[in-house]
Amino acid sequence: MTLPLDGIRVADFTIMIAGPYGGRLLADAGAEVVKIEPPEGDPMRKRTPVRAGASSYFGALNAGKRSVALDLKNPRDQRLARELVAESDVVIENFRPGVMAKLGLDYETCARTNPALVYCSISGYGQTGPKAMHPAYAPIVHAVSGFDLANMHYQRMADVPASTGTFVADVMAGQVAYGAIVTALLARAGHGRGDHLDVALLDIMLSILVYELQAAQHSGPALGKTVYRPVRAGREFVIITAITDRNFRTLAGAMGREDLLANPRFADMSSRERNWEEWQDLIAAWAENQDAAELERYLLDKGVPCARFRTVADVLADDHLRTRGTLRRAEDAAGGYEYVGLPFQAGLFGGGAAPTPVPGLGEDNHTVFGIGPDSALSREAT
Repeated sequence: MTLPLDGIRVADFTIMIAGPYGGRLLADAGAEVVKIEPPEGDPMRKRTPVRAGASSYFGALNAGKRSVALDLKNPRDQRLARELVAESDVVIENFRPGVMAKLGLDYETCARTNPALVYCSISGYGQTGPKAMHPAYAPIVHAVSGFDLANMHYQRMADVPASTGTFVADVMAGQVAYGAIVTALLARAGHGRGDHLDVALLDIMLSILVYELQAAQHSGPALGKTVYRPVRAGREFVIITAITDRNFRTLAGAMGREDLLANPRFADMSSRERNWEEWQDLIAAWAENQDAAELERYLLDKGVPCARFRTVADVLADDHLRTRGTLRRAEDAAGGYEYVGLPFQAGLFGGGAAPTPVPGLGEDNHTVFGIGPDSALSREAT
């Protein structure tokens, strides 16, 4: 089955996480993605976990791409990059605004020779505005967007924001870039023109805070907020999210607390929101001395949303992922490992059974830039 982006060529100038992940999603969907790396390589090539000199962290972000190594400060390599862009459908870059212009690879320059080009810029604060030139990585944007303080506010007795180890802004930026690029390609099919897409991590993190954005504009009485907290069950933790009135009735019955159904403090969602902490305390007290696995099974059998807290290793061992085909296999010089492919399922396309290769640094210079007989540039020159 032909993949949706088969025949689309992408010049990927990105490093680290957000841009490479967006580019890898395009490769997952069938695009030919040529990753342009500096001579020393993307810094992620050295990030752990490293096996036999190969980083699976890098591989999970770049599987299925080609790799060329260019020194973009070198005039000859700049020319090669411009030639690549001229024959590409998409450019994706995540430098600070202005860097690509200094290299002669900004959208305006590239679009003069390739007006159908879809050009995606990823940055912390966007290409415009007073903060556009500020340096920003995901932890910075988590802090400046309000995300971290909102999360701290939801923790009981927390007096400092949580440390950051999962880079939500980066991963979501890659997904947003993928969606924006596919949308622009669809639009191009109708009108024939390219576009410059401006993906800002700040905008993305603010889009997550749907409730908080509205609450910040509210000047009336204090609002209730449904903050679902972990509850201890034996030596583990579970999360129970009885959101709807139906969930509440089912959970009250499972707890043997049918009396709560007639209690005006909990009788409907609005009342529960106003007395939310008391409601959560009742759940916590009921679950505390129960076995987590048994509690999870008991509630799920009754239709109450519930789950034990698991490690990532636990999740990898779950047959659910195998059944869905969530995990794909990558292969580099050190061997194979698993990663999550496109984060959605499709009826007519998806991941194949064969391992997806991870490119070695610069291994495709020979073919991409016209030196060998298999090069597209060489064929055009002929």
